[in-house]
Amino acid sequence: MKVLVVGGGGREHAIVWALSKSRKADQLFCAPGNGGIASLAECIPIKATDVEVMVAWAVSHAIDFVVVAPDDPLALGMVDAMEAAGIPAFGPRANAAIIEASKVFSKNLMAKYHIPTAKYNTFTDMDAALSYVREQGAPIVVKADGLALGKGVIVAQSVEEAEDAVRSMMADKRFGEAGTRLVIEECMTGPEVTVLAFCDGEHVVPMPSSQDHKRAFDGNKGPNTGGMGAISPSPNYTPEVAERCMKEIFLPTVAALKAEGRPFHGVLYFGLMLTPDGPKVVEYNARFGDPECQAVLSLLESDLLDIMLACREGTLDQLDIRWKDAAACCLVLASGGYPGKYQSGYPISGLEKAGETAMVFHAGTRLDEDGQVLTAGGRVLGVTATGPALADAIDGAYSAAKHISFTDMQFRTDIGRV
Repeated sequence: MKVLVVGGGGREHAIVWALSKSRKADQLFCAPGNGGIASLAECIPIKATDVEVMVAWAVSHAIDFVVVAPDDPLALGMVDAMEAAGIPAFGPRANAAIIEASKVFSKNLMAKYHIPTAKYNTFTDMDAALSYVREQGAPIVVKADGLALGKGVIVAQSVEEAEDAVRSMMADKRFGEAGTRLVIEECMTGPEVTVLAFCDGEHVVPMPSSQDHKRAFDGNKGPNTGGMGAISPSPNYTPEVAERCMKEIFLPTVAALKAEGRPFHGVLYFGLMLTPDGPKVVEYNARFGDPECQAVLSLLESDLLDIMLACREGTLDQLDIRWKDAAACCLVLASGGYPGKYQSGYPISGLEKAGETAMVFHAGTRLDEDGQVLTAGGRVLGVTATGPALADAIDGAYSAAKHISFTDMQFRTDIGRV
């Protein structure tokens, strides 16, 4: 099969790497791809959000299967467009991808179907939102309704901070149209866990749990980022918690989407808080998380393409999906200044040496005319190691990362240890 993966970050590198091991994937393409993906697939210079051009290219090159990995093209309906053009695609249609594209939609869905989540209210009027913040007090959580590169959530520790968040989103348009509607909700407490799950519209197969580290700096301090590292599995996600999540959250969510005429095919991301009252949903995503994807897929033993085909065809229950009895750690190496302003275009050294003991997934890289790998983004690399125990995986990732260097490189030193 000729397979096209849409996207160009660390998540897509991990997906391409996993698909490269499939006995069915004869040719791999990635659009736009990056400096690391180029060693596994032919990179095509098309923006991930350019639905019309992407579909036309896929048709003209007789692509057999398309994997739409990022949130934006899913929300824009790229899966719908591919299917309309006669090309099977992995990922939810736009009417199901709305579970990530609109936090208002997802919160209302949870309320309607009694799926446990934080108490909340939604707002389109700034003055009403500010009044609600003052009434509720702090800590409190302010969320932009739409897609905001994983940064549209402010956990405000004071009323003043919450007010600033409301104004920055609604008046200053910090996240553009994504902030024209807000969700303001209670601040839940407890360990956070991510569970990615394969879905075929009816059946749900959870992957090993994972834990993202969103804050920029050690000790979970600093601004939110797209993710500075991830571990899998999470030590907090016990079999008892898993059973409860399946019964109270996973199955009810997929059933709710089906009942609403929005069957979900693809990867559904459950961001969970293990509160004193039990597990509750923090957020949904309509695709693999990044960098959780890198950690989790490094543990997959089964053929990823077989799984993706089953998700589309509704036959997920017929597969026996196998995972390594091991742990994984993905350490993100970022550009200095990220998630704020940063410089790029710096040469990266040590990739080959690091790759001897770990997988080095490229997130923000490009190749120059001489084939040198250069930095080209905020999150640059995801150094991912596995081991028999979590401590081994963490040590492996940090040991491999010691070989890599580029100007102004920054990373957290406590991934998996907080």
